[in-house]
Amino acid sequence: MIGYLLGSIPSGVWIGKLFYGKDIRDYGSGNMGTTNTFRVLGKKAGIIVLLMDMLKGTLTALLPLFFGVQVNALLIGLSAIIGHAFPIFAHFKGGKAVATSVGVLLIYNPIFFCVVWAIFLTTLYVTSMVSVASMLGFTLITIISLFFNDTVLTLVALVLTIFVFYRHWGNIARIKNGTENMVHFGLGYKHRLKKEQAAQHEQKK
Repeated sequence: MIGYLLGSIPSGVWIGKLFYGKDIRDYGSGNMGTTNTFRVLGKKAGIIVLLMDMLKGTLTALLPLFFGVQVNALLIGLSAIIGHAFPIFAHFKGGKAVATSVGVLLIYNPIFFCVVWAIFLTTLYVTSMVSVASMLGFTLITIISLFFNDTVLTLVALVLTIFVFYRHWGNIARIKNGTENMVHFGLGYKHRLKKEQAAQHEQKK
């Protein structure tokens, strides 16, 4: 219950309302997560929300240690992930739980946490799409987890991969149409800019 309540803290909504006078759910993609916070409120707010969302998972994974009980930290961490996706403090309409999931991994397996970040950042740089980085990242995480000989990790990673794809269903349609939002850096963004500039040049002719 504590983990679920921690996960339910709508970081993006609270930061937006308290410091910017905006409800980020009314802007951009309408999502309350890190990506939309970056898009609507800027880099500073986005970084704060990213760290807060990760911290929700990290603190939840530490609960067994705080209470002195022998429980798998990854399974306890799922309560924060569920809370972030279906938060009681935001009418059960939450984010996509990527950052919170990574926060749980930091405690459960620090080495795997570093692998996850390396995969995510590399994919993000190549595609310039957070959605692609999240979906491809979780897919690769599930495959790589097989080499850790950790059944719980593999099963949880598989469940989260399916969930992440489900939550990104709308993004998949936009990716196919070539209209998915991009971060303003990376190879994918540069390629799109070149295409747009070429199209504008053709129109002027």
